[in-house]
This record gives sequence, structure tokens and C-alpha cells, in this order.
Amino acid sequence: MPVLCYPTSMTTNFGIWKGENPLDYTIPLFILQLLIIVMTSRVVAILLHPFGQPRYVSEILGGFVLGPTVLGRIPGFLRTLFPYRSLPILEVIAHIGIIYFVFIIGLEIDPSSLQRTGKYAIFAAACVMFPFAVGAISGKLVHTYLAIETNKSSFLTFLGVTLSITSFSVLARTLTEHKLINTNLGLTTLSTAMFIDSWAWILLSMAFSLSSGNLPAIMWTMASGMVFILWSVKVVKPAVLWVSRRKQKGEVVGELSASVILVGVMVWALLADAIGINAVSGAFVYGLMIPYGPLGVALIERVDDFVEGLLLPLFFAICGLRSNLYSVSNVWAAVALAMVALLSAAAKVAACMSVGYLYDMPLNDRFAMGLLMSTKGVIEMVILKIGRDMEVLSEQAYSILVVMSVVVTIAVGPLLKLATTSNRGQASYQRRTIMWPDPNSELRMLVCVHNTRNIPSMLGLLEACCPTKRSPVFVFALHLVELTGRASAMLVVHDTTGSASSSDPQQLHKVPLGRSRHMIQALESYAQRAAGVTIQPLTAVSSYSTMHVDVCGVAEDNCVSLIVLPFHKQPTVDGDMQVINPAIHSLNQSVLANAPCSVAILVDHGLSGPSRMAVAQHAVHHVAVLFFGGPDDREALALASRMAEHPAVSLTVFRFIPGDDSATLPSMRRYGSNYSDEVLTLEEDEENEEQLDEAYITEFRLKHVSDETVVYTEKVSNNAEETVAVIRSMEGIHDLYVVGKGGGSSSPLTEGLTEWCECPELGPIGDMLASNDFNANASVLVVQQGMQEHEMAAGMVEESPRKPR
Repeated sequence: MPVLCYPTSMTTNFGIWKGENPLDYTIPLFILQLLIIVMTSRVVAILLHPFGQPRYVSEILGGFVLGPTVLGRIPGFLRTLFPYRSLPILEVIAHIGIIYFVFIIGLEIDPSSLQRTGKYAIFAAACVMFPFAVGAISGKLVHTYLAIETNKSSFLTFLGVTLSITSFSVLARTLTEHKLINTNLGLTTLSTAMFIDSWAWILLSMAFSLSSGNLPAIMWTMASGMVFILWSVKVVKPAVLWVSRRKQKGEVVGELSASVILVGVMVWALLADAIGINAVSGAFVYGLMIPYGPLGVALIERVDDFVEGLLLPLFFAICGLRSNLYSVSNVWAAVALAMVALLSAAAKVAACMSVGYLYDMPLNDRFAMGLLMSTKGVIEMVILKIGRDMEVLSEQAYSILVVMSVVVTIAVGPLLKLATTSNRGQASYQRRTIMWPDPNSELRMLVCVHNTRNIPSMLGLLEACCPTKRSPVFVFALHLVELTGRASAMLVVHDTTGSASSSDPQQLHKVPLGRSRHMIQALESYAQRAAGVTIQPLTAVSSYSTMHVDVCGVAEDNCVSLIVLPFHKQPTVDGDMQVINPAIHSLNQSVLANAPCSVAILVDHGLSGPSRMAVAQHAVHHVAVLFFGGPDDREALALASRMAEHPAVSLTVFRFIPGDDSATLPSMRRYGSNYSDEVLTLEEDEENEEQLDEAYITEFRLKHVSDETVVYTEKVSNNAEETVAVIRSMEGIHDLYVVGKGGGSSSPLTEGLTEWCECPELGPIGDMLASNDFNANASVLVVQQGMQEHEMAAGMVEESPRKPR
């Protein structure tokens, strides 16, 4: 074994002007190494960003680039920038980073959630046992081919543990990027990964003990490990719970308390290393002792950026410096070990397919879960590094397993996208519109808000929908927050106390939730006063370009019938409409184009709040419906019909009917040679729509025939000018106009208005009512019906299928 001698006092230099080389000294060399490592990992991350790969892949590939596999082939590169004398310092600091990173993983896991159901434990057991068995059985051949001199049982144990674990942190980010974090698939997968992460450290401790080969030492290590865990539970956890209770009462965690807890990480790592179960396992156990909640979030705030931003890349660089693909001399053995890694990933897929079948999971969900459980990350690198340090893994085996870890994780993203894309959209639910045979069934609404100014009008609209115990309304209140900084896209679920939870708690503290808490307080205050209303507050953190996916996903996952969006303009003091954010305009258009249910856009001009309507004994809120015909207008009338049940609401329905002088046939120039066929088809569609309109108007009038607060009137119009004149005559009378987005868009009564639309998402009538030219100080609700007509409408008249929007 070569012996390397160097002076230990060479830490800082006296400057280049005295003829000294800064790289001969420890501190300048370490700073340069840190800069190179961080910059390399960031450059690789930027290059891989378009491919949607997790950060783990970019950092481990950055380590490969700096190692002997790529840049290390350049003569003098490693000897100059990463000399052997500097590696012990890099490894010590990187190991400290791993200790605190694993401590953070322990903080993210809620031990109480592991006791709530046995389904996740069964999934976890299958996902561990199947690949562990594959790795242990096939590893015997690999052990012989690679001529590994270490104990066979230790090698098989390390190989089995490496192939059977799942990275909880990488998995959470993968689910977030694919918008699966709050689906049933995402919650099941994350809960299963919690079990696997917990078991992985037990298996690692066993593998660490078995590597000694001394049976008495193994028994003493295991016994002391059990005592260590029990002592942590009985002594440490009560003390930390006491600190946590102070935090929950509103007191900020002080510097002394935080310092003591963070220093405790090193103490537990030292004790674990001393008794032979590895320092990393001790940090994980200590993290589990910290209660899941505000204290954990406060601690993560203090260490997360420093650990993940600076210390963790050092660890991946060490892994890359120790990996050398040119050291693989036995090609067939390398192929065999790679096949073992692929077979273990296939075993996880098979395990999820089998167990998922017992729980009636959809086929695509089972396959997607198997892919997700094959995700690798930092923990696998930690186990591989420990195996390499203990010489349980040879340089060849270590390099091959590191490469296969990256290959499997890279393959998960594209395969998962295929599985979830084919599965997305298969989910269906019956009530996608407000029109429904049973008017007393629960109405599920998704109300979106951008700021606190949207709250009063949304609550006023909710109160106008007349929620009662006999006809309840379940509201998902979604606060839309633009993604900024280093936070990841996520969906945060709030409970009734205002505390937040997310499937990616490590990112939760990076999200500005102050405005969400004000929103929750207003919603809860209203829900306590109103009867028949249940409110579930949510916060969606995403970029505006993909925010519509969150909105539509929440609507579909929760079987929502109506999505309510605020208009992208708000009234100013002088009465004009001012654009809040142009991105909200695009968001509304994307939701209208992709929503699985009906959508309404609320243009607020001072809509009455819920308190005024709740105490009123007579009609104080005057609602008007402008009905031209078509599915959107029928949906608007259905919503207004529900509003008419409220004692403080008076409803007037204006039905516009073409006069004798109005044009009824389309122009021949529009269709050319296909005139006859297209006109016949159009006439059939219009006839069906007219029959549906007549049937629904008749049903509406019979329902409210004895209601004096509901007025039905018909307006005859021959062209767009007469239509505009009739609408302008209503100025100053009504508080809220409810119109269909497509109402009148193909009618001769509004011909030409579409060309002047400033906001096409409102339709021609809604755009006119919302414009500054219309002087009425009234709010406008523009409704678009869901993509599918329902059996109620089809039962009245046999309807032709609607064309997709």
C-alpha cells in the first residue's frame, strides 16, 4: 500500500506575490474544489432540465464528469485539482452533509402515519422482498464472476438492500413534477416509500454488522442498536415534544433550542457510529424523534439550503471520483450485474402489480407505482459508498451499480409520463354540470382565488347559490400562488386550524402561505355561520403556464361540477377595469379549454357579500339571466334557478327570440360547394338545440310558477343592434348578470358582436356586459357547460353528441 506524506501545517498561503501556489494549501484548494463541484452540477442540471430529470441525476452525472471516467482522463487534472491529500477533507465535509440530509429525511416522515393502515405496509413489504430476493439470489453468480474477496453474505446483503430501497425525497419531487403528488397514486406511493425508507436503515444496520464476520460482535451490535433506538424513543422524544408544544403555541423556536437540537444530530451520529450501526443511521433515528409539524419545518428552514446547495454536491462528487468505468475489466460480469439491477426494478413493478390487484387499483396506476418505487437517490449512494469504504463492493461493482442507479432513475420519468398520460382522462364521474335530475344532491364547486380581494365576491356568489342542509354545497377553495424562488410546485392542503400539510414537506417552508391563512380564516368564518356549506381550503403553488393542470386536476380528482374563476381584471376607484396579471387571462382560457366540468368566470363589480344576503328577509340581490339558447345558456339558467331558491334573491329571465325580419339561414358564401350538406347538418343541430331549450325553459317555468320573485319575459330582436339596445335598457337595475359563454355566438341576434370581443373567453354577451362601455355597476357571471350533456337533457329530447370544444 503506497504511503503519502505531506505537511499538515499547510492550510493557508501568504499570496501569489511571494511565489506560492495557492493550490498547495488546504483552504484555497478546498474553496476551488467546492466552486468547481457546484458549478459543474448546476451546468449539468441546466442541460438536463428540458428532459425533466430529477436533480439527483444531474448531480451524480456531475460527479462522473469530474471523476476518472471523463475529465479525469485529462493528464494532470485530478492530480492538480483533486489530489489524494485533499480527498479526506472532502469526504469528511461531504459525510457531514449526508448526516444532516438524512436527518432532514427523518424529519419529513410522520411515524404516526405508518400506523394508520396496513395497505402501505403490504406494498412496502412486497417492494422490498421481491427485489431483495432477486438481488440476493442472482448476486451469488455476480460475486463469483467479479472475484470479490469479501464475505459473500455481506456482499449479498448490501446488494439486496441497495436494489430494494426507494428514495423518498427524489420520489416526492418526481410526483410533484408530474402533477401526481395529491392523487391516490401519489399518496399511496409516498406512504409506501416511508415504510421502505424506515426499513432500509434497519437492513443497512444489519448489513453493516454482518460485514465484520464476528458473531459475538454482530450480536452485541444488534443488541446495542435496539437499546439505542429505545433510549431515543423514551428519553429524546419526550424532550423534543416539549419544545414542539411551545412552538405550536405560537412561540418561535429560539437560537438555543434550535442549536441544541441540531447539535444533537452529531451526538446521535457519533453514538450510532460508536456502537457499530453507522453514523447515518443514527441521524435518521434522531430525525424520526422530531415531531412532524411546525418544529420540523422550522429546523428544515435553518439547514436545508446549506445542506442541499453546498454539502450534498460534495458527496456526489466523491461518488463520481470513486467511480471509474474503465476499471471494469470483466465485461460479462458487468453485464450480469447490470441485468441484476434491471431485474430488481422489474421485480418492484411486478410486486406493485400483484399487490395493487388485490386492492383493485387500475392497471395503469399499478404499473406507474412500480416505476415510481424504482426511483433511486441519495440513500442508495450512501449505502453504496459505505459498502465501498468497507471493501464489501469492489471498484467494478461499485461503478456499475452507480451507473445502473442513474439509468433506472432516468428511465422512470418517460415511462411514468406514458403511463399517467394514458391513464389521465380515463377517470370519470357522473355529475360534470350543474344541470342534474336531482336538484337536492350535493353540488361540488371549485372556487379559485388569487388574492384577498377575490374573497368577498366569491363568498357572495357562494351564498347566492343557496346552500342548505337539504341541498348542500361542498366547496374546494383553491388559492393560486405563482411559483417563485426555489420552491417546488405543489398542492398544499389546509385543515380547519389553518395549519398546512403537503406530500413534499421539505419544500413547504419555501411557500408564502401568509395570504392563504387570511383566506382560510374568512372561509372558515363563513362556513361556521352558513348551513349546508363545507369548505376545504387548498393552495396550489405552480407557474402560470401549468397552473391550469392543477385546477383541472383538483376538479377531476374531487368530482367537481363547477369551477369558478375570477376575471383577470378588477375595478378601479374611477370605475374602469384594470388588468391584475396578464398571465391570469391565459390561465382562464386554458382552464376553459381543458376543464372536465362546467366553468364560470366571475367579473366582479362589487357583488354583495354573504352577510347582507344572509340577514335579508326580502329580495336585495337582483339577478338577471340573458338566455339566447344553447348548452351554455341552459347551464347558466340551471345555476340561476338554484339562486332563485334564496329568499334574498330575485331572478329575472330574459329570453331573446328572433323576430320575423331576422336572418335564419347561413350565407352560401360560407360553405361554397358543400353548402347543402353542411347547412342540413347545421339545421339539424339547431333544431335539436331549440328543442332542448324549449324543454328546459318549460321545466324551469313549471318549477318556479308560484314564486313571485322569479320573472320570465321574452324579448324579440331582429339583429345585433336591437339586442344591444335591449340589454342597455337594463342598466342600473340588476346586481348580477348570469350568461352563457356560447350564448348567441351563432345567433343572428348577435351577429358581428364576436368580432369586437376584447375577451373571447366571456363570449359576445359577457364581453359586452363586462366592458367599460356598459355603464351598469353590475357583476357578470359567464358560464360554460361541461363537455358532456347529461341524461337529464337527453331524456327530454334525444340529443346529438356535442362537438368537443
